[in-house]
Amino acid sequence: MATADTVLGPVKVVPYPGRIVKIGDPDSALVKKIEGRLNAVGCGPIAEDGDFDEAETESAVKRFQARFTDLDGHPLKIDGKIGSLTWGALFGKDSISNNSSKSTALGQEVVAFAATQIGVLEHPLGSNKGPEVDQYLASVGLQPGNFWCTAFTYFCYQKAADKLGVKNPHTKTGLVLAHWSAAKQNPSAKRVLTLAAKNNPALISPGCLFIIDTGGGHGHTGIVIGLANGKLVTIEGNTNPGGSSNGIGVFQRNARSIASINTGFIVY
Repeated sequence: MATADTVLGPVKVVPYPGRIVKIGDPDSALVKKIEGRLNAVGCGPIAEDGDFDEAETESAVKRFQARFTDLDGHPLKIDGKIGSLTWGALFGKDSISNNSSKSTALGQEVVAFAATQIGVLEHPLGSNKGPEVDQYLASVGLQPGNFWCTAFTYFCYQKAADKLGVKNPHTKTGLVLAHWSAAKQNPSAKRVLTLAAKNNPALISPGCLFIIDTGGGHGHTGIVIGLANGKLVTIEGNTNPGGSSNGIGVFQRNARSIASINTGFIVY
C-alpha cells in the first residue's frame, strides 16, 4: 500500500480546509475537487457533481482509505470521512499545514527544557525509579515507583516557569485524569477536545499537553512540540518508542495521530 501521490506522481495541491469533510458537506466546489481526485486515483468512477453522498462519494472515499496509507505509511481509518490524514494521502503532503498556533514564551521554554530530558531512563528499567525520575515524582509529592508521565510534564513546566520568573500554571498532580479535570476549573488552562483539534489542528500549540484515557482511571500524557504530516510530534515521559503508557524513559515520538488522543489537550 502507498499514498496516492507516490503512485501517480505529484498532484495539484488543494489545501486542507481545516475540518472533516463528510456526507452532506455544503462546499460543492471542494467536493468536486475531492471527487475528481478519487476518480484520478482509481477509486471511481463517480459523478463529479459536488454532492458528497453515501452511494458514490462516501463509498469512493472508503475504497481510497482501504487501498492507500497515510503519509507515514500507516493504514487509514476506513470511515468515509476525510480528515487531515486522509486528505494528506489524497492530495499530498504539501496540502497539510504543519503549523500549529504560535506558542507562548512559557510553551517555548517547556519544549526547550523537555528536549534536554530526551534519553532519560529508569534505573533499573521498569522500576519507575531513577535519579531523574525520582526528581520528577518528588516535584508533585510522589514517592519513587509511581507512574510518572504527569510528574514529568509538571517538572518541565516548573523548570520553564522558574527560568521566566513566572508562576507555574500546571496543576500540581501526578495523575493524568485528575489533571484533565482540574484544568476545567483552572483559569490559566484551556481544554481543547479531540474533535475540535481534528477539525482545526491550529488549536494545538507547542508546549500544550495531550491527554489519553487508557481506562480503569488511568491515562497517559506528554508535551506536544509540533506537527508533521498531520501527526503530533511529542516528548513523553514514562513511555517507550512504541508509545507505552508505562514505559522506561523519556522519548520523542512522531507518530501519534490527533484522533488517537481520545480525551483532549490542555493549553497553558
